[in-house]
Amino acid sequence: MKKARVVDERVGFSGPHLLRRRHRPAITYAACYIRSTVTQAELYPRTALALLTALNLLNYIDRSVLFAVQPLVQTEFHLSNAQIGYLTSAFLGFYMVAAPFTGPLADRYSRKLIIILGAIFWSGLTLLTAVTHTYWELLVRHTLVGVGEATFVTIAPTFVADLFPEEKRGRIFGIFYLAIPVGTAAGYLLGGKLGAHFGWRFPFYIAAVPGFLLALAIFFIPEPERGHFDSLQETPERGTVRGLTHNPAFWTAALGMAAMTFALGGIQVWMPTFLSRARGYTLESANTLFGAIVVVDGILASLAGGWLADYLLPRMKSSYYFVSAISMALGVPFMIVALFFQGPIMLPAIAVAAFLLLLNTSPLNAAIVNSVGAHIRATAIASGIFIYHLLGDVPSPTMMGWVADRHSLQIAFVLPVIAMVISSAILFYGMRFAPAIVMHRDSSPAQAHAG
Repeated sequence: MKKARVVDERVGFSGPHLLRRRHRPAITYAACYIRSTVTQAELYPRTALALLTALNLLNYIDRSVLFAVQPLVQTEFHLSNAQIGYLTSAFLGFYMVAAPFTGPLADRYSRKLIIILGAIFWSGLTLLTAVTHTYWELLVRHTLVGVGEATFVTIAPTFVADLFPEEKRGRIFGIFYLAIPVGTAAGYLLGGKLGAHFGWRFPFYIAAVPGFLLALAIFFIPEPERGHFDSLQETPERGTVRGLTHNPAFWTAALGMAAMTFALGGIQVWMPTFLSRARGYTLESANTLFGAIVVVDGILASLAGGWLADYLLPRMKSSYYFVSAISMALGVPFMIVALFFQGPIMLPAIAVAAFLLLLNTSPLNAAIVNSVGAHIRATAIASGIFIYHLLGDVPSPTMMGWVADRHSLQIAFVLPVIAMVISSAILFYGMRFAPAIVMHRDSSPAQAHAG
């Protein structure tokens, strides 16, 4: 009867005699009320995840559009290969340096507001490509886009992490990071198709407009409470910036990902050239084959890695580290076969090696998020981004090029193989430091609420 009284008060009834007369309608109303509430609560985190994933998709589309229209830009501005390459280097450098500054801001102020302002900023700069008429204007635009995108990449994962329980974060990040292969492929398609028919500036307009619309939509999404689903207390090691400097769970995940990024960055830059120069493919067919492998593997690996790590988590607290370490180790022999064996076995070996390399994306990002408390999480992600790029995909293409000039491109690919071995060893070592999170009995995202 106590529950019935509460329900009756919702619809304007009170008093024992009215409770008895209205008991059945009240219970019926209560069932409708509860179903409606659960539906709205479940819809909120899924809607927020969909919007943030869509914005992440635009983030990677905007990056890769330039790669597709580079020859057109080079022709119009009469640029050397070094100048056109510097556009991407400058973007990555400013993106990497901006991340450690935006992370602490998100730990102190509204994450939603920073995401919205960052999306408007980078979308506006993308739209300003219409008035870009010199190389230096394009360079400034591209570097500032890197600053704008850093605000999103460092903050959005913390927002996503607070929407769902800890034991689901592998799968959730698997969805969120689908934007990497899909967005990259879409940018190539958008730039390649539209740039050839309407000029190299036109694809940037298409990439910019949805950013404004998504920023507006995110304005209406409540910001989740920081650490709403976190089961561990924020110790000095987990909850302070000073403690982050000697947090082994964070450092092993970050350095393992840096070694993975070294391998991935070098392979992405040089594999099409390797297939063209050393294996007799035309450059067009090499790009098409490798692009298709990366997109398909990226989608499947992102989802599979997150699901597998979450599945093992109740049985093994270090599952995020374990899945990543095992996949990196298994990828090494397939990478060796891909490099040193020709014939029909080569392409399948490349595909399997790429899948195992990309399988780490979701688990390692979940490991970074779970290694620290909610109130320094954006700072930790920002620090991680700086480490991944400084030790990973910034030096690896150059180092591989240096080795290729002095020996051969085939020998240069030994560097990514070594990086994969190092990554696996670091992550196996990091397993002992993985935090033991508490499983939620009812791990439905309906528990999430705005804070």
